[in-house]
Amino acid sequence: MKVQSKVSNQFIYFFGAFGGILFGYDIGVMTGALPFLREDWGINSGFIIGLITSSVMLGAIFGGILAGRLSDKLGRRKMILLSAIVFIIGSILSGIAPHNGNYFLTISRVILGLAVGAASALVPAYMSEMAPAKYRGRLSGMNQTMIVSGMLLSYIVDYFLRGLPIELGWRLMLGIAALPAVILFIGVLRLPESPRFLIKNNKFEEAKTVLSNLRHNQNIDVELREIQDTIAKEQKTQVNNTLATLFTGKYKYLVVAGLGVAAFQQFQGANAIFYYIPLIVEQATGNSASNALMWPIIQGVILVLGSLLFIAIADKFNRRTLLMLGGTVMGLSFILPAVIHMIAPNTNPILIVVFLSIYVAFYSFTWAPLTWVIVGEIFPLTIRGFASGAASSLNWIGSFLVGLLFPIMTAYFSQQIVFAIFGVICILGVLFVKKCVPESRGRTLEEIEAIGEQQSVKQTTAHVEKI
Repeated sequence: MKVQSKVSNQFIYFFGAFGGILFGYDIGVMTGALPFLREDWGINSGFIIGLITSSVMLGAIFGGILAGRLSDKLGRRKMILLSAIVFIIGSILSGIAPHNGNYFLTISRVILGLAVGAASALVPAYMSEMAPAKYRGRLSGMNQTMIVSGMLLSYIVDYFLRGLPIELGWRLMLGIAALPAVILFIGVLRLPESPRFLIKNNKFEEAKTVLSNLRHNQNIDVELREIQDTIAKEQKTQVNNTLATLFTGKYKYLVVAGLGVAAFQQFQGANAIFYYIPLIVEQATGNSASNALMWPIIQGVILVLGSLLFIAIADKFNRRTLLMLGGTVMGLSFILPAVIHMIAPNTNPILIVVFLSIYVAFYSFTWAPLTWVIVGEIFPLTIRGFASGAASSLNWIGSFLVGLLFPIMTAYFSQQIVFAIFGVICILGVLFVKKCVPESRGRTLEEIEAIGEQQSVKQTTAHVEKI
């Protein structure tokens, strides 16, 4: 591969994270498009609503694992370019779905989801491998800022297109996602490949040039040597990457931590808010969902502000501290409305939306960005692409199930009860972090890997002693 002409670090980090814009737009756009699509096609089935909404996540399940494996062979950069092309195709197909074409639209959004899943796996891995250790949390947090900015952009587009004829408005909402995908493709053409990937594939001089440009010629010899040593050690024990491999030997501790955080982020229920907030407000207040499109914008603003707060504090507070703080407040924000409703059934129903806003505020600077920071930095190099893809896919399995089941659950249970269930999961996530997730702030990727090996040895020894 020819080394890319030198570009600024700011350009690299911006477009390295730009996939998050598309990721966020396609997560958020259906929030505003759904009320109009439902009216245009006369959709009353909770299952069909959930299927169309969650179809992006279904594609993302496979997109994440495929992109993760292919990126270990082809490189992070090439796979981000490929995902941009798939973004464009999926967006256009979604916008031209035939009238009442529930399954055409579902399949189109599954294709789109392949790119969304790829971006969710590739961007954190690429950013963590390009960023210096002391700034990795902050720079990896750019990915979350891009995601929530994409969501906010989709909410604003939905709001301003709401006055168009119903059959045209929702199509434009979905189809416009192709434009940032084109921008992503053009920008990534100028990005360099990850130096860790280059060294792993015996392209030392290219890796040295890239790393020198990234670090402005400072202290790269030590970093290069650490990367080489880690790769050499891994190649001596090289094995075929399979799901079974992830949970054996020295990988197990870090893999469980990374996959667990990715799973809990989604099963905590955040996307139930982001996908269905107009419908939540409709059920709480009785107002039409199509008239509640200002609420997604409010949630989007909270998300963007929270992501900016995270960038400011990312490398000042321990990862574990932020995750446990956020998870606790998030859990209480979901559980308290159910408790209040039991004590005072006539409480204003809009109270649940207020608590949801508190949830979003704490989610926005804790679990939302830190999940992708941890997924990008916690896995050992030899399995990083594959494990990141597995984490992304597990994350999207949770997102798919939440998107599919939420409208079905609220048809049988009150919103307070449904969110209380998510609240319990939030608290379980806090306990998981306390017990199973190591602290990684300020440590190099190689140091994190060494900690994982030590913990795996301890766990194995303790297990043998029990036997």
